[in-house]
Amino acid sequence: MEIALVLFVIAVIFVVRAIKVVPQQNAWVVERLGKYHAALTPGLNFLIPFVDKVAYKHSLKEIPLDVPSQVCITRDNTQLQVDGILYFQVTDPMRASYGSSNYIVAVTQLAQTSLRSVIGKLELDKTFEERDIINAQVVQAIDEAALNWGVKVLRYEIKDLTPPKEILHAMQAQITAEREKRALIAASEGRRQEQINIATGEREAFIARSEGEKQAAINQAQGEAAAITAVADATASAIERIAAAIRQPGGEQAVQLKVAERAVDAYSKVASDSTTTLIVPSNMTEVSALIGSAMRMVQGARTTA
Repeated sequence: MEIALVLFVIAVIFVVRAIKVVPQQNAWVVERLGKYHAALTPGLNFLIPFVDKVAYKHSLKEIPLDVPSQVCITRDNTQLQVDGILYFQVTDPMRASYGSSNYIVAVTQLAQTSLRSVIGKLELDKTFEERDIINAQVVQAIDEAALNWGVKVLRYEIKDLTPPKEILHAMQAQITAEREKRALIAASEGRRQEQINIATGEREAFIARSEGEKQAAINQAQGEAAAITAVADATASAIERIAAAIRQPGGEQAVQLKVAERAVDAYSKVASDSTTTLIVPSNMTEVSALIGSAMRMVQGARTTA
């Protein structure tokens, strides 16, 4: 009974050491008699008890590694407190087991030294503007060395860049001055644009007024010309009608009567004016002569017509 129990315990130990179940996204490194033998893949695996041994277990997942904060010196001799995070993944379990005694510490130290080297090539202002370039250069520097450790560096991200307090105050003062400068420039540009708009409006208003005055003068001139033409046409029409009336029987006698009436009216108006000295012709035949002269002019005009 005791022998059976012992054999059962030995069998259980044999089975436990012989059968290994590897989880997904994991890799176990097996040594046979102290020498690298194989890397177990996820699933059920069989080993030789007391000959094979699982020496290392690695996770193949992407691992975030917090890189400790450190002080870096920029190209213009300014201190920066830099804090970052590194993402890497084990790609070769055998090299990760034997390439370095501790690949996590090695990657961390290499990330810090690479970051100091990259920051040292840049000026302070550039470190804030070119984070992507810094991240890419750090990843490139680490990845070249990490290949021997069976590790693939995926990316590096700077979490924080903290300059000294004096530099922060100077940067804030510079930003304030720059904003005030932009505000003054914007105000001056606004005043300049305002003056331009006013001048443009006055010029356009003057042009519009001059065009209006020009058009008004043209319209007035055209109106006066039309009025003169209308008066001339009316006068000509009246003269034509008078001439036609004179040609009718009794027309000359009517003209003589009209001229006589106008002469008498003229003498009566002159006589009614107390300030005017009236000289009456001594011979009234002169009036008849005046009427005769007028009739001869009318007859001459009729003959010409």
